[in-house]
Amino acid sequence: MGEIMHRREFIKTIAAAGAMTLIDPRNPLADKAIASPGYFGLHQFIETHPNAVFIKRTNVAYKTDSGAKKQEGFELAGEIFTLRSTPGIPLSYKIAIKPNLTCVLWTGGTAWTEDRMGIITDYDFVEGMIEGMKQVGLSADNMYMREGNWLGDSYCPEDCPASPYIEVAEHTGAHLTDFPTGRVITELSLETLEEGSEVTWLDCPGGVVFGRIGYVAPFNQPDSWLLNIAKYKAHGMGMTLCVKNLQGMCVNPHVHFCNSAAEIKAYHPLALGDFQPDFEEHVNELYAQHLEAGIPRWDRPGFTSNSGLGMELWAQRTCDSVSVSDTGLNVIEGIYGRNGGGFLSGPGPDGKAQDFMTNVLIFGKNPFRVDIIGHWLSGHEPGNFGLFHIARERGLCDVINPMSIPVYLWENGVPELTSLTEFERTPLLTYYLQQNYDGQNEPFYHLVDEYYSYEGDPCVINLSEGWNMVSCSGDPVVNDIPTLVSGKPVLPFCYTWDPDRPNYKPASTIEFGKAYWLYATQDTQLTIQCRPRDILVSQLRAGWNMLGSVNGNADLLDPQDTPDGSVLLPVYTYDPESYSYQEQTDINTGQGCWILALQNCILNVSSSVI
Repeated sequence: MGEIMHRREFIKTIAAAGAMTLIDPRNPLADKAIASPGYFGLHQFIETHPNAVFIKRTNVAYKTDSGAKKQEGFELAGEIFTLRSTPGIPLSYKIAIKPNLTCVLWTGGTAWTEDRMGIITDYDFVEGMIEGMKQVGLSADNMYMREGNWLGDSYCPEDCPASPYIEVAEHTGAHLTDFPTGRVITELSLETLEEGSEVTWLDCPGGVVFGRIGYVAPFNQPDSWLLNIAKYKAHGMGMTLCVKNLQGMCVNPHVHFCNSAAEIKAYHPLALGDFQPDFEEHVNELYAQHLEAGIPRWDRPGFTSNSGLGMELWAQRTCDSVSVSDTGLNVIEGIYGRNGGGFLSGPGPDGKAQDFMTNVLIFGKNPFRVDIIGHWLSGHEPGNFGLFHIARERGLCDVINPMSIPVYLWENGVPELTSLTEFERTPLLTYYLQQNYDGQNEPFYHLVDEYYSYEGDPCVINLSEGWNMVSCSGDPVVNDIPTLVSGKPVLPFCYTWDPDRPNYKPASTIEFGKAYWLYATQDTQLTIQCRPRDILVSQLRAGWNMLGSVNGNADLLDPQDTPDGSVLLPVYTYDPESYSYQEQTDINTGQGCWILALQNCILNVSSSVI
């Protein structure tokens, strides 16, 4: 029997091939595979990892480099889209593309200017993505870019003719302003919308605020596939990323998610009938519950969206809409990111917003997970945002802690599990629920980065008399060893291993990912409050290494090491009762272990399916 390819090598080989290989005319297998493709889909790894978030680093020197931005979009599309002859998304489906096309000109002026670039999703990048999708084999005639704020009775129909997206549509052949009825978007209004061709009406079962929601067609039609491309920018809601970008799919006045209860009740009866009759009472009840539960900053007084109550209303309305919207892929275009209020104002000189060359694209299947990572990368602590708590409560996302989300570096179409801490964070200040009440004096623009203790059991370690090999399964709230063992029959110092020397060295603090020797003078239990971490990316040195644990049991039977084959099993844990090492192929919460690396390598340890 010939050499058997390792499972991970097979995955890497497939991943490296990428979508573009499938349409390479020089590839005879590709000719056979797509002789008569009837479907399209995403890269198989993305499809099979719906809970993952992917980060692609871009290489654009300045925000006006049109060619470089188009190339980034073109390359991403070629890497993630593929044609299929087996079931997927039918090629006949409409591809509904949602860039952030929020109002721009209402901030002043009548023409598009460079200082407005950070307000909307970069148009060169979107043009590049559309061209890349066309190169894969998707038809531009099936692509539709839409924006609810451009409707004739909405916020800013005057933006439409001045938008740079007009040229994107002209260059690519994608639809933007035109509808099958022969009318253009600025001619449409709630009273005249034609169902099916101009508007999609969806009931909202279990809606807190909405009973029915209208979407600009073809958004949320059964024969459409949604590509959500948000802008990386700060806003009064924190960061206005994928979840908030979906707001712009709605017709007027449904699109005004930031309206107060009083403003909603003043809507035209034609629209007010689409809202739950008891929405205000229901929101007030939920707000009281969440205030008591301690959602951060929910105590900010007031009734506007920049208050705890107003944010509750916005978050519930947002979750209503997301609950009936099926996004095919969610992308944050972060070639450059903007701080401030979401438009022109911000913490920069003369009170203006600032753009930073962040050079990242963040994408994944779940919009909340993508946004959690986006908030963290922009310097914020996601646990401080009520939206994520409410989304979890409503079953739209099962995680808030960014360190519990599998993150993959996406490089040339190949995903590589990578610690989130390996990525650079760029602080993007927001005015989200400013704490300037009850004697607090937080600046108007600020980071929402105060410490948040994520839910989860603390790391509980059972210590036997003598030496114990232990670790903390998350980021400790307090990492000072004398403080941690105060009042316990444990010596106030420990040792860890330095693989570079190689030798033991004393340690006065505990870090996630490392293992330590602690000495107990009698049997006891040590509890370490921490932010649980499900994923550990550890850089091992050639030779023996002491490795820490993650939150939960981590199976090491098939080590996820790079280069593959660098790590030898078993690992060795220490049993203080028998004074001996035990062979294992897994590691449990609170344990430490010895692991042997044949060469310098990276080992991914996870307690979840990644």
